[in-house]
Amino acid sequence: MAFLSDIEIAQSAKLLPITEIAERAGIPDDYLELYGKHKAKVNYSLLNDSKREPGKLILVTAITPTPAGEGKTTTTIGLADGMKRIGKSVSVALREPSLGPVFGIKGGAAGGGYAQVVPMEDINLHFTGDFHAIGAANNLLAAMLDNHIYQGNELNIDPRRITWKRCVDMNDRQLRFVTDGLGGRVNGVPREDGYDITVASEIMAVFCLASSITDLKERLSKIVVAYTYDEKPVTAGDLGATGAMAALLKDALKPNLVQTLEGTPAFVHGGPFANIAHGCNSVIATKMSMKLSDYAITEAGFGADLGAEKFLDIKCRMAGLTPSAVVIVATVRALKMHGGVPKTELGRENLDALKAGIPNLLRHVSNIKNVYKLPSVVAVNRFPTDTDAEIELIIEECKKLGVNVVLSTVWAEGGKGGEALAREVVRLCEEEKGDFTFSYDEKLSIPEKIEAIVKKIYGGDGISILPAAKKQIDMLVKNGYDKLPVCVAKTQYSFSDDATKLGAPTGFTVTIKNVKVSAGAGFVVVLTGDIMTMPGLPKSPAALRIDVDESGKITGLF
Repeated sequence: MAFLSDIEIAQSAKLLPITEIAERAGIPDDYLELYGKHKAKVNYSLLNDSKREPGKLILVTAITPTPAGEGKTTTTIGLADGMKRIGKSVSVALREPSLGPVFGIKGGAAGGGYAQVVPMEDINLHFTGDFHAIGAANNLLAAMLDNHIYQGNELNIDPRRITWKRCVDMNDRQLRFVTDGLGGRVNGVPREDGYDITVASEIMAVFCLASSITDLKERLSKIVVAYTYDEKPVTAGDLGATGAMAALLKDALKPNLVQTLEGTPAFVHGGPFANIAHGCNSVIATKMSMKLSDYAITEAGFGADLGAEKFLDIKCRMAGLTPSAVVIVATVRALKMHGGVPKTELGRENLDALKAGIPNLLRHVSNIKNVYKLPSVVAVNRFPTDTDAEIELIIEECKKLGVNVVLSTVWAEGGKGGEALAREVVRLCEEEKGDFTFSYDEKLSIPEKIEAIVKKIYGGDGISILPAAKKQIDMLVKNGYDKLPVCVAKTQYSFSDDATKLGAPTGFTVTIKNVKVSAGAGFVVVLTGDIMTMPGLPKSPAALRIDVDESGKITGLF
């Protein structure tokens, strides 16, 4: 039996006019800005103007990712469609895909199979231009910084202590380290420089955490771009860049409205990576979804040790949000990979491998239940090769932690395959009360906060701070940045900072290599292991298989 690809399913769908989706969501025409027939932006003033009480917030997260795939975004969308099918008022809030993964190896982020947001090609490519605006604001700040130095350096900036990089939304390892300002005096001041991918830019984090234009400007003004010769921080506000950057971002800050394949309203807005940034869609889009629906379903990037930790410890702390329930997505195939089975042999029943891999799921479940104290359910994305014995093993192990397991078939059946999960999520929201708790107190020292995450969430023994990182921490303490939450940049493939340690490793320490402040975003970034803020393309990038014909139809996207 031949299966349709994601893009073939998306292109064969009959999309409703976005005005109809807006009407379903209760968005008055005055707040809607159309971007063609199937995309629109919603003016953020609706948040203040609407008198509707916010709905319940549901977070979808997952086990530690493997090449076998988990289907977190697919589950998020299918759950929303399942809720709609059982008669609930629901919308979904997702991140925008980065062009880096789209043309690289991971692919896009619009769901899959019959649980997708559409128009899929638009969402995965330029969409409404938000990322271009974020990149432009980032690079305007870089240009103003270098120009300030060239024009006389009134702020006494030390060119060797510049921390702000340029960015581009593409996997381009060639740009990680560059030397610029060459070619003589009129071409700038020569210095070592570099690029981040746009989703790792602090502008992206600021954009996603801002609650209004006023808050956006305040956050932009606090961004630290360099240090002076006497080691004082220099900010975007000091450079006078705040107003112009905000002007570039004013339209981008409005959430994007699209739809699922089944016509459920979807807000797709912002997109920081979870391994190198905080991994959540915008606060404004999440609050918009909650304001317009009884149930708002959102997801956070990669496994729960990254995306859910940052969603709960950073986003919820800053935005005053409390999830009513958490869905933890797993597949039998991925758990067998955590148990040591190669990808080529995942189709065979292997209870021993599943037993060896299931502690990964159980650690994530325990963290949500016992550290964050939130009601949760495990959603198992069922594949045709999964056996009843394998499913039963997962159900029994999760039952020991007091957490139910629900099978999901949303990839193949769309909302119909998410109805059972929808009913369990509604039950959790209505019958079980959480006691939401952060994994650390932000008043702790920087090392204590990092250690709390490593011990409580990752299951490690502690941290090892390299001398260079120790000096950076001392500098942050000296400048009063030590009471901010921490955003750990770490491999997504392991609880540890070593990507080869699968399952639920113990007895490890996490090496802290670099610590810097994202003062505008309002957190301290902690780089561990071999993490990089500019990815590279693989040997056979997805870009090799993408094309467009004379009618404008795109092929090979997935």
